[in-house]
Amino acid sequence: MSDPSRQPFALVTDDDAMIRMDAAAIIEEAGFQALEAGNVAEAIGLLEEHTGRVSLLFTDVQMPGGRDGFDLARETARRWPDIKILVASGARSPGPGEMPEGAVFLNKPFSAEVVHTRLKELFPDGERPEPLRN
Repeated sequence: MSDPSRQPFALVTDDDAMIRMDAAAIIEEAGFQALEAGNVAEAIGLLEEHTGRVSLLFTDVQMPGGRDGFDLARETARRWPDIKILVASGARSPGPGEMPEGAVFLNKPFSAEVVHTRLKELFPDGERPEPLRN
């Protein structure tokens, strides 16, 4: 495994702890260090705390607290334009204008293989963590 201090950070946001843990494990298999949040406010706090270190946001759509994953994706794109965004949902597909430009949508349930394929679409060859370079 590569040196963890050199791995890029990814923020995994989902209100379901089991799904969040599974998604974080998939993201870690792809070569990222996973940060985890259970709602939009917590996610924004982590993004502010780790500004310049997070290269991926992986978020569910449905969240408690009045803001959803589409809101989080749009705010992330506006405030941290270098962060790649992967939005997942099993209940709702994005409507016009809900996803920021360049973000990728993923239907739930998802497999590690599908997530890794989407990550390869988001990250150019030179920016991919080692496990995604094959």
